[in-house]
Amino acid sequence: MPDLSILSPDRLEDALLALQGGTMDILAGGTDFFPAGRAGPGRKPILDLSQIAALRGIARDGAGWRIGAMTRWSDIWRMDLPPAFAGLQAAAREVGSIQIQNSGTVAGNICNASPAADGMPPLLTLEAEVEIAAQGARRRVPLQEFVTGVRKIDLRPGEIVTALHLPELPEGAVGRFEKLGSRRYLVISISMVSALIGVTEGRISTARVAVGAASPVAQRLPALEAALTGVAAADLATFAFDDPAFYQPLSPIDDVRGSGAYRREAVAELCRRAILSACEGCGDD
Repeated sequence: MPDLSILSPDRLEDALLALQGGTMDILAGGTDFFPAGRAGPGRKPILDLSQIAALRGIARDGAGWRIGAMTRWSDIWRMDLPPAFAGLQAAAREVGSIQIQNSGTVAGNICNASPAADGMPPLLTLEAEVEIAAQGARRRVPLQEFVTGVRKIDLRPGEIVTALHLPELPEGAVGRFEKLGSRRYLVISISMVSALIGVTEGRISTARVAVGAASPVAQRLPALEAALTGVAAADLATFAFDDPAFYQPLSPIDDVRGSGAYRREAVAELCRRAILSACEGCGDD
């Protein structure tokens, strides 16, 4: 049997050039790649991106922020970031164990395209765009359009995800993340919610809510967001979070972790917790 072939360039240009020469599997952190049995004799050659420094880090970028594709989850939760990132940082602490957080990457999490990917809901509330590079070309795709289904993404032959771009964060907004699982760590979500909330003069001025593990692709909840906008933060205790109209984009399934009905009920409660907590956070400044 042929030997395992791995190429580990330290420049993006060399990685893109290598992809032009034939079919290769792209390796990021490897936390899903290796357990799925995608490496070994007889498999495709592997293009390892871990040595490309330009693909790592979080920084201000023009009118927003840039998160390098190979930025690890432990990098995210350790950084001093604005309160709007708090949901993403909380999700980063929920990705598997500390060992997985030290290896798993932001781009790997979204490219894996699992309905239960912890990074998706907070990145949707941050309105992330996916930066994609090919030899001699660049393009950006909204995250909601990049992940097209279960294990399906808008990545063409010869392309690599290089970064996520976030627009300017709403002033004073606070992010939150709530996850329901059968235990605290090392668990696939039954459902999860991320919220980004801003409060101005006592009323909600920014409301973004996204749900994961309750549809093939994580979804924003536009009806809930519209209903929340303008509501006095002090009145949230009586807000009808259980209104079924808010959750129309979702299509939760029955599986070994829970029924679809249980997931839908849990999502409403997770939304309530995330939004109330974010509003309390807005009052800290």
